[in-house]
Amino acid sequence: MPLAVLGISHAPLIGFNDPDAETLAQVEHAFDTARAFVADFDPELVVLFAPDHYNGVFYDLMPQFCIAMAANSVGDWNTTGGPIAVDREAARDLAKASLNADLDVAISERLEVDHGFAQPLDVIFGGIDRVATVPIFINSVAAPLGPIRRARALGAAVGEAAARLDRRVLLIGSGGLSHDPPIPELEGAPADVAERLIAGRGVSPAARKARETMVTRTSAEFVSGTAKIMSLNMQWDEQFLDILASGQLSQIDAWENDDMTATAGHACHEVRTWLAAYSALATQGGYSMTSRFYKPIPEWIAGFAVTTAIAP
Repeated sequence: MPLAVLGISHAPLIGFNDPDAETLAQVEHAFDTARAFVADFDPELVVLFAPDHYNGVFYDLMPQFCIAMAANSVGDWNTTGGPIAVDREAARDLAKASLNADLDVAISERLEVDHGFAQPLDVIFGGIDRVATVPIFINSVAAPLGPIRRARALGAAVGEAAARLDRRVLLIGSGGLSHDPPIPELEGAPADVAERLIAGRGVSPAARKARETMVTRTSAEFVSGTAKIMSLNMQWDEQFLDILASGQLSQIDAWENDDMTATAGHACHEVRTWLAAYSALATQGGYSMTSRFYKPIPEWIAGFAVTTAIAP
């Protein structure tokens, strides 16, 4: 059955520190284009590749990949909270296929997810319970990270299995491109920060609000040029999108994690979600990128992109 892809940047700062009206209109047009594409494709199942930002997955047990048999959104950054409409049978099928492809994926019967998963479902479908979904976590911020080629291998395994489901499957990659938001790192962290990264579940509303305020303040400083975070890298972002459009995904296999971080920021590794989605689509013998929007948006600390693609 047909497969299609939506690559979409999530930006928790939407509505908290927005750019000018023209940029907002351009983003909304890109969203409308994606919504129309999805409505025309009419997916029966969504496979959603996304990261977490220490809101649901922590160092007490940090997998590189995890397929959810059930998932709950924490509702951060004004995204919808509560249960995601997970298709357990499809999730189990994709997990089995990934394991049979020699990929050591974890599974979860109670995966907590954040805006990386919820925002694309909110933006495109109007909620997290509107379409049957298989959430697949890809570690993109918690060092050490596996080689990026493993994300492509995961996508290929998932794509081959998804094509056997006899359903129209939309593959969503949710993530950056270049960006370097103020996400703490475990190495060298103070004891209280380290503990939050290891087992930070059940954060209070006040603590969550404080974190969101800190990130919003950093975004304002980034726009003014005073924030101590890396600049967005338009050239790197466009190169990545060019590779996706070309279908020559194996070019990315040689990318090294340290080089990616130095070039495009600590959170640029979220492109693994896009790579997995496009790799899944590539198993169908080629594809066409049908729309492409990209713009660096400092207010959101994001090289922001939205793309759609479909197999012939």
